[in-house]
Amino acid sequence: MTADRSVLDCIGHTPLVALRHVSRGAPVPVLVKCEHLNPSGSVKDRIALAIVDDAERRGALAPGATLIEATAGNTGLGLALVAAVRGYRVVCVMPEKVSIDKRAALATLGAEVVVTPNAPPDSPENFQNVTRRLAAERGWFLTDQFGNPANPRVHEETTGVEIAAQTDGRIGAFVAGAGTGGTITGVGRCLRRRAPGALVVLADPIGSGLARWVREGELGPDAPYQVEGIGTSRPPAVLDRSVIDDAESVSDDESFAMARRLWREEGLFVGGSSGTAVVAALRMAFSGRVRGPVVALLADARDRYASRAWASVAASVAAPVAARGA
Repeated sequence: MTADRSVLDCIGHTPLVALRHVSRGAPVPVLVKCEHLNPSGSVKDRIALAIVDDAERRGALAPGATLIEATAGNTGLGLALVAAVRGYRVVCVMPEKVSIDKRAALATLGAEVVVTPNAPPDSPENFQNVTRRLAAERGWFLTDQFGNPANPRVHEETTGVEIAAQTDGRIGAFVAGAGTGGTITGVGRCLRRRAPGALVVLADPIGSGLARWVREGELGPDAPYQVEGIGTSRPPAVLDRSVIDDAESVSDDESFAMARRLWREEGLFVGGSSGTAVVAALRMAFSGRVRGPVVALLADARDRYASRAWASVAASVAAPVAARGA
C-alpha cells in the first residue's frame, strides 16, 4: 500500500552497481553505491531524516520550529526536503566556496541561505561558528551534522547494512570521502561486524589535512582545493579514526576528470567528490591489497555543480585525465 507514503519513505535502499568501463583491467570488481539517487540528490538525505526523527522523539522540536545547519549544501537540501514534509523552517549557513547551484536549489525548496567567508575553523566568521552563534542568539534548533551522533548511527544502521547485504558480505574495501565523517564512520563500524576483512579507506582531496591524520595521527597542511563537501583542516567530532584503515589523497584534476568519465562512460551523473572516491577506489583495486570487490560511495549528483567550470559542456568533452591505476 503506497497511499500514505511520502517522499521521505524513498530515502535509502539505493542501488549498488558495477563500473564496466573506467575500471577495465582491474583485478577485482569496483562497485559504486548510488547515493546520488536519494530524493534530494545526495547521501545527506539519510542524516537529515535521522536527525529530525531523533529530535522529534526526544521532544526537542516544537511544531513550526526553525532548523539551522552549517552545510556545503547537501545536508541543507536534505533538511529542506524533510522540513517541507514535516512543517519546519530551515536556515542554511554556507561558505562562499559553495556553488551557486546549491544556493539556488536551497532557495527553491524554501530554505533561507546565509553565506559566510571561506574562513578557517578558529575564525568567528567560519560557517560552523556562525551557525552556532545564530542558533544560540535566536533559539533555533541546531541540527549539528558535525557532532550529532544520529549522523554516523544512521549509516551504521542503514547504509552499511545495505552494502553488506548487496555484496553478501564479500568486500575487499569500502572507499568514501569525509565531510562530517558520518558516512565513513557509520559504514566502517557496520563492516567491522558484517565484513570484518574489508579495508575502510578515506578518499581525501589534496589540500585537506585528513589523509595524513588517518595515516600518521597528525593533521596535514591545509591548502585550497575545489572539490566540495569533503575534506577539512580539523577532524569533525563524529569522525572515528579507529575504523579507517588507510587514506588516498586525490587532486582536483583527477577528481573532476573522473566525474566526467563517470558521466560519459558509466551513465552516472555525479558530482566531483564522487570522482574523488572512484579514483581512490581504483587505486585500491589495482593495488594488490584486496581480493574482493572495492565499493565506492557516490555522494551526490552533478546538477548542483552545473555552473562550475569543471562541470561545463566544454570541460565534459575535453580529453579525460586518466586516474592513476585506471
